[in-house]
Amino acid sequence: MMTRRRATAVLLGLLAALSPLGISPAAADETTPKEPPKVELVLDVSGSMRANDIEGRSRISVAQQAFNDVVDALPGETQLGIRVLGATYPGDDKAVGCRDTQQIVPVGPVDKDRAKAAIATLRPTGFTPVGLALRAAAKDLGTGETTRRIVLITDGEDTCAPPDPCEVARELAAQGTHLVVDTLGLAPDEKVRRQLVCISSATGGSYTSAQSAEELTGRLKQLVDRAKDTYAQTPALVKGSEDCAKAPLLSPGVYTDRERFEEHRWYRVPVRSGQELRASASIALDRPVNRNYGVLLRATAADGRELVRGTDAGSGRTDVLSTGLRWAPPGAAPSPNASASAADAGGVCLVISNSFSARTTAGQSPGMPVELTIDVVAASPAPDSPGLGRGWLLLIVLTVAGLLTGVLAGWLTRWWVATWREN
Repeated sequence: MMTRRRATAVLLGLLAALSPLGISPAAADETTPKEPPKVELVLDVSGSMRANDIEGRSRISVAQQAFNDVVDALPGETQLGIRVLGATYPGDDKAVGCRDTQQIVPVGPVDKDRAKAAIATLRPTGFTPVGLALRAAAKDLGTGETTRRIVLITDGEDTCAPPDPCEVARELAAQGTHLVVDTLGLAPDEKVRRQLVCISSATGGSYTSAQSAEELTGRLKQLVDRAKDTYAQTPALVKGSEDCAKAPLLSPGVYTDRERFEEHRWYRVPVRSGQELRASASIALDRPVNRNYGVLLRATAADGRELVRGTDAGSGRTDVLSTGLRWAPPGAAPSPNASASAADAGGVCLVISNSFSARTTAGQSPGMPVELTIDVVAASPAPDSPGLGRGWLLLIVLTVAGLLTGVLAGWLTRWWVATWREN
């Protein structure tokens, strides 16, 4: 299902022509070589990971198995690193224990045997300096134009603040480091959940609670695999309005916003005569929500008339919901003489709506991550039919074909009758 949604989003997001109107699009320079996907796994190896409460196994053994499976299934183009925290200092000196974080696998092409050997040596030991580990992981991944991912796996909240891990996440996001932090919680603790949701929300990432080996392995593989699907440049930040009249004017590009439960976010796109609008919207389910939900993307005229809509719905078995639409003015045809005066003075309005509802433990703020892809290309109406009045060649071909078919059918019928009578 996700492969289909990410493909629809790519098709609708092809940028054939960039318009100078509105906000500058987030498009990659075609002359710049594409950077490889980069992701670092940050694993909590503090003393609490000794607990045997995941299907009768210790939390650390389940995490080690999941890491091994991820390393074995790693896409060839993805560069992976592994950092641990609380793995080496067994003492009680908090000042020492709260500096306990190391990178055991450097970010780069992975030697799978060496990586799994390093994972096998891990033993639950000390404190939980999550904030310090996140800062170090960001440095491990370096800088660049490609969005990079950190996946934090922990069973407890930070025991070493400052720095507070949520503040560290906000700090990294504010620096524009093209960094996304996804979090995985291994313990059903509300304080831990709130901290991990805060970390992921600050960077546009996702939070998941993993209560079994299968859930942890599946989610880790999904997040690592997602690293190769990130854009070469971070989508441009935009804030949709509560109605069309106040909506920001957008040119072709990729944008990111946040939308609260059951909210409507409006945007405007100039579409001239002879052009076609293509748009897609995706909403990430970065927190627990009730089952049976949907996302709606509509294009409307400035006066409120609905032009076209796209919808998608889910039942709780996916983490992203996507839909798209295409629209061109009736009778539109490519015209080199199309001018600004041919455009709708108010532009075409796009509105993203959702029918999510929160579980009792899910916070409303910040809103759900939204990604909006916009393209405006030359309209491509279906080619004219030649018609019988003008297509004399086609008419002759059809007549000859009909005569030959009749002759052949008659001959075969006579042959069959003659054969039947002889028998």
